Amino acid sequence: MSLIDIYKQYFIDFVAKNKEVGFVEEINHPMVYVKGLPGASYSEIVYFESGCVGMVTGLNGRYVEVLSFTNEPVRSGEKVSRSGDSLRIPVGEGLLGQVITPLGTSMYQNKVITGIEEYRGIESKPLPINHRERINIPLETGVSIVDMLIPLGKGQRELVIGDGNIGKTTFVLQTILRQAQLGTVCIYTGIAKKKHSIKKIEQLFDRHGIRENTIIVGSASSDPIADIYLTPYTAMTIAEYFRDKGRDVLLILDDLSAHAKYYREISLISKKFPGRDSYPGDIFYIHARLLERAGNFNINGEVSSITCLPVASSIEGDITGYIQTNLMSITDGHIFFDSADFKAGKRPAINYFLSVTRVGRQTQTPIRWGVNRELSAFLALHNKTERFIHFGAEVNEGIKSTLDMGKKVDRLFNQGSEDIYCVDIQIVLFTLLWLGVLPEEKIQDYKVKMQKSYDKDEVFRKKVTDLINSSSDFNVLLGKVSAVHRDLISFIEGGSA
Repeated sequence: MSLIDIYKQYFIDFVAKNKEVGFVEEINHPMVYVKGLPGASYSEIVYFESGCVGMVTGLNGRYVEVLSFTNEPVRSGEKVSRSGDSLRIPVGEGLLGQVITPLGTSMYQNKVITGIEEYRGIESKPLPINHRERINIPLETGVSIVDMLIPLGKGQRELVIGDGNIGKTTFVLQTILRQAQLGTVCIYTGIAKKKHSIKKIEQLFDRHGIRENTIIVGSASSDPIADIYLTPYTAMTIAEYFRDKGRDVLLILDDLSAHAKYYREISLISKKFPGRDSYPGDIFYIHARLLERAGNFNINGEVSSITCLPVASSIEGDITGYIQTNLMSITDGHIFFDSADFKAGKRPAINYFLSVTRVGRQTQTPIRWGVNRELSAFLALHNKTERFIHFGAEVNEGIKSTLDMGKKVDRLFNQGSEDIYCVDIQIVLFTLLWLGVLPEEKIQDYKVKMQKSYDKDEVFRKKVTDLINSSSDFNVLLGKVSAVHRDLISFIEGGSA
């Protein structure tokens, strides 16, 4: 039996159960105006005689406003029945490793998802303050410039913002790769993406062996507008299920700028009064009620988190747009991708000076805090020095030393789209660089070799972790690494420590 046949049967069953039948009076696709259904309520699911499904989005004394979940308009005069229930999606351990639609079904036809444990409504109230905990556990992204300069914490909501096609999605996928390796449940949400883009992400997860810790919730630009609108809410509902199971969750929403545009389209078709940039007045509310559901929570004495990284697109580097500033005011900071840095060859093209993390630094150890302090102070000096020499100032030894170290730091931060590095390796590499014992041309080579040795060689891993764990702060670590740096480099290059 096809899905349409199932919905047709639902229509018959609910007519018999609720004793109510409505009739399609007006169509302004995807909005349908139904006469009748006196018992209808907001967000209730309704079934059409033809096998289509819709959701109530407005109530008027004369009609019920319904958002249709189909690309094809329904027929005028068609019968409609109400279900008496809001939209619910299946959740359970069986979703791990799956690629699903916003309605909770597999994106691949004829594939049935097993392991479903319950059905949850996609709308839920955020947990109150008495269930929330201070964010105190760091979240590793595997991306050096973020982990060292713009640290994140588990339960943080950090906006990822920048122009199109300059690395935002690459960064969030790198974060998924690192967190999935650490056992976090990772949910990638593709909002109005191309289907081949979603397939590439699925192949990336397979290639790195993290499929069983990931879920992809995707909607294509060719899907019904209602599906696109529901996509982030479905993903958040799934995240809440795993949070309630005591697991940490990383949720990527890529991207909410597109989500806002489709919601604007729905609103204008619904004849809602347009405001700034023609967006409806409740555009802030629809994103705020979504992102407030993320955080660090204490549920029955067990702490678990939903870390949310929403993505937003800017135009020509302008971060003062309506949707962008809305999201900035809702989140706990933002990571800004700069098109000028991208054109200059920096990967990732993150502008540290225009990025903010409001709660991530409180999760740092004294060593990571020391690294952050030294790097921040140096980058400010380097930026000032670069502006100074543009005026043709004479380059003395001090300026030359600063510029040379700046090149090394840039080389340290540059990494490939599928490269990720654990925090311990990042700290030791920076310490070696700060001591001046790493040649610039070997930094990238050492990064790769150190991470491979750390993953595969227990002796090297213990050497690195012991160095860090036995140091009370960054200055102590500097001294210890200085004493053994020849052994470390010899080990990396294939010699014996």
